[in-house]
Amino acid sequence: MKHPSRSAAPSATAEAATIALNFLAFLAAEPERLGRFLSLTGLDPGGLRAAIDSPVLHAGLLEYALSDESLLLAFAADQGLAPDAVAHARRRLPGAAD
Repeated sequence: MKHPSRSAAPSATAEAATIALNFLAFLAAEPERLGRFLSLTGLDPGGLRAAIDSPVLHAGLLEYALSDESLLLAFAADQGLAPDAVAHARRRLPGAAD
């Protein structure tokens, strides 16, 4: 029996995680982009793989996207998203400012 508060649609947090992971794939498509992200965050590829399911990593990815307007716009265009969808997704993850 389904719990009444659950819906068949993915949760907002799961949708935010999907956007974050799509952003990571976008970064990984160009080694220079991914290298800059790793350099600025102090992560290495192994650490990135280990944290792949972490909501904190997802939040960090979206923070990074939001910190660079040209990167944000390129990602949004690539994904067919409105740029504000990334900001909306960020608010669904840990550490978001109210």
